[in-house]
Amino acid sequence: MARMVLGRQRRQIMKILIAIDSFKGSLSSKEAGEAIKSGILRVVPDADVAISPLADGGEGTVETLVEALGGSLETVRVKGPLFQEVEAHYGILSDSQYSSIEGKLAVMEMSQASGITLVAPEERNPLKTGSYGVGEMILDAYHKGCRRFLIGIGGSATNDGGIGMLTALGFRFTKEDGEEILPIGEGLKDLTRIENTSVPEGLLQCSFQIACDVENPLYGENGSSLIFGFQKGGNKEMLSQMDLWMKRYSELVKEYNPAANPEAPGSGAAGGLGFAFRSFLQGELKSGVSLILEETKLSEKMQGADLVITGEGRLDEQSAMGKAPIGVAKLAKEQGIPVVAFAGAVTEGAKACNQAGIDAYFPILREITTLEDAMKKETAKKNLADTVEQVMRLYRLRHKK
Repeated sequence: MARMVLGRQRRQIMKILIAIDSFKGSLSSKEAGEAIKSGILRVVPDADVAISPLADGGEGTVETLVEALGGSLETVRVKGPLFQEVEAHYGILSDSQYSSIEGKLAVMEMSQASGITLVAPEERNPLKTGSYGVGEMILDAYHKGCRRFLIGIGGSATNDGGIGMLTALGFRFTKEDGEEILPIGEGLKDLTRIENTSVPEGLLQCSFQIACDVENPLYGENGSSLIFGFQKGGNKEMLSQMDLWMKRYSELVKEYNPAANPEAPGSGAAGGLGFAFRSFLQGELKSGVSLILEETKLSEKMQGADLVITGEGRLDEQSAMGKAPIGVAKLAKEQGIPVVAFAGAVTEGAKACNQAGIDAYFPILREITTLEDAMKKETAKKNLADTVEQVMRLYRLRHKK
């Protein structure tokens, strides 16, 4: 901790920025931030404390951004992976500045419409599932005035190359006789022609930022079928066949859009949805953490801060490989700001976080207890605030005149 404060000039009012991920199953990003703020103010009551939302583009991103940045949570009934009716939620933010294109920003999680949790284990079959509901969500937001989209594509049940989503948006995928193919995985085997004559013209001018944290190509031994298809209910024979269909699909897409690149990192994400966004909607794929940090303008917010506080429910070796707290720490280090992290649980592997930009981290458990009790909302809030208070007492000692 000593190195963290040497050379930094004290100011009359300490400025602290909090950007902490949710403690999944316990505290939202905002709730964790408020608990930390209360702990800080017990020790430094005149501190300038700001809370910025944090998420990684996966589960919980929509709620985090809507809750913290303001906006509305929308509900729409769409077709699920097996074309059953499901209730999907997404957020609309009106004040985001991520893109220069006019219009509101929609924040979505693909898994709301086509997630693997929407299909019972015994019913999972990548031949029969499709991403049609994702397209329905996008259209719903488009008709509500959204022209910018930030979409997380983790946790899919599908391997349809994105043709389900694109069909819902108005693209036509047809057989040799002109009949439309089924917008599911096995529909790819019959595809011979692609058209966009029914797509709303304005939709093609929209901005699509896709939160994607895998780099697999569309097809091949590391492609969507052979890497991710087994968890979606496929077997070796089935998925080898689907891989050939994906290759043929990519060739047809290149006729539609010569710039389409099935080898580009992330093309195989979400059963080819990454490839579809890039090739048909000019989507840009980025890590989920990077997108959220840019959208929330975190680098700007931390300018002039004396301390940055981050964390998540569990800090371990995986955290150091680019999860949200490390994204925060890297931005802070660019500005020479010390970083402290708090977590519900900390493993031995969390030491790697020190090399990745977090100067010190602290678990918040105060006594031996059960996991169930530790994750209770009020318990977690109290433990977090109390731990922060003690750390801030130590930090203040180094800043006293």
